[in-house]
Amino acid sequence: MKIPPLLIVILALNFTLLAQQSIAADCESTRKKPGLSTFYSDGWGIEKTNTRFQNQAKTSLSAANVSQLKLKWVYGFSTHQPRSFPLVTEDTLFIADGENLLALDRETGCVRWQYSGKGDIGTAIVHRIIEDQVNLYFSDRMNGVIAVNALDGQQLWHETPGDNPIPMYSGTPLVDGESIYVPLSSMEIALVMNPLYGCCTTSGGMASLNSETGEFNWYIRSVPELPHKTGSHFLFVEEYGPSGAPVWGTPTLDKKRSTLYFGTGQNYSRPASDTSDSIFAVNTKDGSTRWIHQFTKGDAYNMACNLGEDHVNCPRPMGPDVDFGAPPILATMKNGEGILIAGQKSGDVHAMNPATGELIWQTMGIGRGGALGGIHWGMAVNPDRELLFVPISDVFTGPLTGEGDGQPGLFALDLNNGAIRWQQVRKPRHDELACAGRNCAAGLSAAITATSDLVFTSSLDGFIEALDASDGAVLWSFDTWRDFSAVNNILTNGGSFDSHGPMVADDLLIISSGYGTFGQKGGNALLVFQLQGEGL
Repeated sequence: MKIPPLLIVILALNFTLLAQQSIAADCESTRKKPGLSTFYSDGWGIEKTNTRFQNQAKTSLSAANVSQLKLKWVYGFSTHQPRSFPLVTEDTLFIADGENLLALDRETGCVRWQYSGKGDIGTAIVHRIIEDQVNLYFSDRMNGVIAVNALDGQQLWHETPGDNPIPMYSGTPLVDGESIYVPLSSMEIALVMNPLYGCCTTSGGMASLNSETGEFNWYIRSVPELPHKTGSHFLFVEEYGPSGAPVWGTPTLDKKRSTLYFGTGQNYSRPASDTSDSIFAVNTKDGSTRWIHQFTKGDAYNMACNLGEDHVNCPRPMGPDVDFGAPPILATMKNGEGILIAGQKSGDVHAMNPATGELIWQTMGIGRGGALGGIHWGMAVNPDRELLFVPISDVFTGPLTGEGDGQPGLFALDLNNGAIRWQQVRKPRHDELACAGRNCAAGLSAAITATSDLVFTSSLDGFIEALDASDGAVLWSFDTWRDFSAVNNILTNGGSFDSHGPMVADDLLIISSGYGTFGQKGGNALLVFQLQGEGL
């Protein structure tokens, strides 16, 4: 019997509605309270030392089974430039969707609870256990640091540390016991695009608060010298400096030395300071400086330069804008010695003595570098193999691009001396007719994650890959430039990978696809993969 076309359409619509109703019904029965007995990370860097290394006790993914990863479920974000790194427990993923913090059921992707914020949550979600309660912490990019109760998402406190009138909170806070350390930057980097704005007076910095109450402990500026008038334009618009040296990334904790390490960015205006493009070591108790190592002198840049080097607010000379966006890594060698490693947007890697800041080794020019990397968001360490994994972006950024040919891809360096053990240079995977400009870039701008025998990377052209830690061979790959069916029934598609990168926990791989901030392909897909046969 031939079924009339109209009846086929009606039946299809009914099946679609039934499918949507069944998903909604499943989510309606989701338990609201999350499990809070097991946590798979201590911060943005997985460990408080920012190694981005997940040990075998917390993941079963390996070189032997990673090819069996399959997509488990997808959640559709409301934003097409997601910028949050998840906190995973035994049954829940805590992750931000724009201004909202979500507690998602790990098995189904259903929402347990939602915290509704005011702006854009742009950091990892971190936690602290206080007696019988778990607090979650994160930063709203424009509105400060926030603490909520992990059981129900109720806000506990909200603070805006620092002295900037126009602050930006880009880096993830780090929690250690009673203290929470908050990296600080400033919106002046963008406001200067207005030629009537008098650039610039703000400084980056680091603040310490009480993690239970939000009360102030200490605050330091990354530009100690207060700004002074340096000139004017249009007769009435006053110019100021020094300024800038933002702290873009999460700090690194050294419990043994009671020290906090963090990197700074370029100056926003001239004169340049002695603390831009530097690694700081400060006392965790009072913020006093232990040492500062500056790696690039005289670097000054702001977004007015994007409109032209002759813009009245663009520093002269401009750039090169090769700051430290990636957090430093504190690694422990097999001989028990500590080593502090910093990757720069210049494409250079610096290894230092954590006690003094003195250089142990440098590996220069791994990539050509530039305003968007070089090394952009974050490296990873495998302490057992004594390897440092360095993702290179090498996106073309006009006059702020380093010299030579780009080398986008992943490089493995020997922790003992910085020698390159292997490299995997990536080529664009998409037909240039199917994408345009920066969408076709093959580089690795997002942070990476390492396990005992794998390195997980995610590329600007939308691929997530698992590489063999021993030689860089690609063992598993997934192209996210596609549409997905999401558990929350909204239009969902993948895009470029940037920012926080992949998270692994148990037999899961978790990542947000889509980051359109710098002209790349936006997307709104939270992707959760699981080993085949495990709960599929």
